Amino acid sequence: MTKPDIEIIATGLHFPEGPVELPDGSIAVVEIGAGRIARISGGGKHQLLAYTGGGPNGMALGPDGALYVCNNGGFSWEQEGEWMRPVGLAADYSGGSIQRVDIATGNVTTLYDRCDGRRLSGPNDIVFDNQGGFYFTDTGRAREFHRDHGAIYYGKADGSSIKRVVFPLLAPNGIGLSPDLSTLYVAEMETARLWSYTIAGPGAVHRMPFPSQNGGELIIGLGGFQRLDSLKIAASGNICVSTLVTGCITVVSPRGEVVDQVWMPDIYPTNLGFAGQDLQDAFVTLSLTGQIGRLRWPEKGLRLQHQGVA
Repeated sequence: MTKPDIEIIATGLHFPEGPVELPDGSIAVVEIGAGRIARISGGGKHQLLAYTGGGPNGMALGPDGALYVCNNGGFSWEQEGEWMRPVGLAADYSGGSIQRVDIATGNVTTLYDRCDGRRLSGPNDIVFDNQGGFYFTDTGRAREFHRDHGAIYYGKADGSSIKRVVFPLLAPNGIGLSPDLSTLYVAEMETARLWSYTIAGPGAVHRMPFPSQNGGELIIGLGGFQRLDSLKIAASGNICVSTLVTGCITVVSPRGEVVDQVWMPDIYPTNLGFAGQDLQDAFVTLSLTGQIGRLRWPEKGLRLQHQGVA
């Protein structure tokens, strides 16, 4: 396991996730525990960018320069010493949504809150393609005696259409596209499995036959008690998956080989994002301790669609 030098650039956040580099070089992160998006600038200062309500989760820049946010609908929380963690549904939970946030004004609009007449359950992470749309995971929500199934959806950024692409999945979380945009990667949180799907067209994938219950091809399954969260792709095609409990970023090759596990000073390093001119600055959300860490990544990250849009 690699133990890099990590600089803590922000503290005092309420379960941060979804780091996104904005065109001015600042970093936007969600605070799931506060229902808002914060902008982090030099010196670790953070200010309110937008109030979303609910539980803002993964987010990405869209073709219009706005932030597109997966909102899981909100959690109830438990404090354990210095850790704050989600433990159940918020008292006012009514479903999840995809929100559009104007960076200049902080104005928040709901783009989608249902598909085929059914409410979204817990949208979690998002990635844009080059066809004017985005894939996102819906993790589902754990209730007292049952759990909603998870799924992958595809929506158009202009709000014109949404469809379900893969169903069912067990708590799908991180999602990303290969450098050539031909492969969709999805991490299942509770099984600690990483799946791939070959893209057949915008919002369509080729499905593997039985016995694959979700139609995906298994890239790797991590043993032991580990949970997978968000993921990002390196320029090389390696998949960098946030690995909870172990407290690291697991780097997996497209062939399913564990290349490295990069240690983090928090057992819940939930999300990472590549930034900077050379895309080798990695920003990691250390969610239990409410911090943002920055480190130099061993290889160049992949530039996302619309990253750097002014």
